[in-house]
Amino acid sequence: MAQQMTGAKMVVQALKDQGVEVVFGYPGGAVLPIYDEIFQQNDIRHILVRHEQGATHAAEGYARSTGKPGVVLVTSGPGATNAVTGITDALMDSIPLVVLTGQVPTFMIGSDAFQEADTVGITRPCTKHNWLVKETNELSSTIHEAFHVATSGRPGPVLVDIPKDVQFANGTYIGPEKADLGHYQPRVKGDAAIIEALVEEIETAARPIFYTGGGVINSGDKATELLRELAEATGFPVTSTLMGLGAYPASGKGWLGMLGMHGLYEANLAMHGCDLMLNIGARFDDRITGDIPQFSPGSKKAHIDIDPSSINKVIHADFPIIGDVANVLEDVLRIWKARGSKTNKAGIEAWWKQIAEWKAIRCLDYKPSEKTIKPQHALTRLQELTKDHPNRYITTEVGQHQMWAAQYLGFDAPNRWMTSGGLGTMGYGFPASIGVQIAHPDALVINVAGEASWLMNMQEMGTASQYRLPVKQFIMNNERLGMVRQWQELLHGERYSHSWSESLPDFVKLAEAFGFKGIQVSDPADLDEAIMEMIKHDGPVLMDCLVEKHENCLPMIPSGQPHNKMLLGNESTADAIGTSGAVLV
Repeated sequence: MAQQMTGAKMVVQALKDQGVEVVFGYPGGAVLPIYDEIFQQNDIRHILVRHEQGATHAAEGYARSTGKPGVVLVTSGPGATNAVTGITDALMDSIPLVVLTGQVPTFMIGSDAFQEADTVGITRPCTKHNWLVKETNELSSTIHEAFHVATSGRPGPVLVDIPKDVQFANGTYIGPEKADLGHYQPRVKGDAAIIEALVEEIETAARPIFYTGGGVINSGDKATELLRELAEATGFPVTSTLMGLGAYPASGKGWLGMLGMHGLYEANLAMHGCDLMLNIGARFDDRITGDIPQFSPGSKKAHIDIDPSSINKVIHADFPIIGDVANVLEDVLRIWKARGSKTNKAGIEAWWKQIAEWKAIRCLDYKPSEKTIKPQHALTRLQELTKDHPNRYITTEVGQHQMWAAQYLGFDAPNRWMTSGGLGTMGYGFPASIGVQIAHPDALVINVAGEASWLMNMQEMGTASQYRLPVKQFIMNNERLGMVRQWQELLHGERYSHSWSESLPDFVKLAEAFGFKGIQVSDPADLDEAIMEMIKHDGPVLMDCLVEKHENCLPMIPSGQPHNKMLLGNESTADAIGTSGAVLV
């Protein structure tokens, strides 16, 4: 029997029927009917953030750590425009979000009413799809379709704009089982003939490499299990993008580390010298490819991706396979085993010997200081003291600390690493850590941050305190915009234009003002004790770790250079290649 209810009640009922447990939001006039319905129920938990950008990033952290869509509720006008950065971030990194925005009444649209904005127009370029619902009878079906679009195919953010009169009016509620989900049905099975041809290349390749991305994690646990099985069975080395860390275990014998602009020496040279590249769920972004004409020259390239628009967009694929990663890897394994599980063992053995020589360069080695905490040392100790924690999740802000975290922290499982990759959004990590902690209340959630990036959404301390979330903020404070300063040193004649702050807060006092525990450490001898104090405290912690101010994040591929042209700067590397200082190799 059809249910009659208000549009506002439809929104809450649709969220319940979609299995939503948490909504991140901030109220305002255009969504008060929905907030009134939220008040009258106990099934959905609402997390009140301090800024709408914080809501979107928190929802991203929740989604990335659970595999479920994150849900955001904000008001019209500035509420919606404040959410745009997080929505764009989710689009770039393929994070499923359902964003619900209030809108002025339908009869006022276009009149420049109070807090009116063309939300659908503004967010069209930064959502997977969006809707303006003008009829209450269409509302529930639209919300169900929104969840379908956000979570199917390549995940991404969607937005439903709901005028206030639609929320007040009565209409017929349609459950998800009867909703019209439109024509969006992504292709999930790969082309069998192309997969068969790829398997033939797998059997003969002498210098193969698996290049994995966030699409493996988005595909789910089955995809990560199949990747690990295929890598172990073939003996092929594995590298990953920033977003794919954890899809293959960092402790696995095939692991080369992250590749790209700040990737490891051995990973980048293996990509440059391979004869068969299997791109699994990555999009060939510019931080990976560098100089496109010189990207992995001479190799045959397979590209597995559920998004047809990613295939051949940047790099030509010799084996273009459109489909879900789990489905395609299952077919690859099945066909490869049916043909006898053959590989070029002699070639692969020689390939690993070459990789071992590259690994011997020890590109991440650094010279510790007895007086100053090196950023690399801070993260090495953080890794050592937390790696055995059964339930550790890491988020990051954006900058040097983010790259160091990717280099020095190891992830053996997917969904444990949350960072802003494509958009590179400063201010992402703190609210993302809140979303992760909401999803995993008993977990150890650590946000690795730089002081400048962390300050961009510091107001979310109020959210963490209100909900008694024990998030740990590990700030590596160099009093600089570290990555900007590094580029100015290397590319702009050491002209440090506005790349440091002369007015930072006392982070310990700031922490205490918001009900956090504040810790400051500057002596390397005290670092372990400070980290353990942070971990063991049962509430939120803000740790101000004062680090070397002018350390550069290396290795680094200078912008526009190929993978075999890297800046290396550690002493062991210099000794190994017979030179000193930062070198281009």
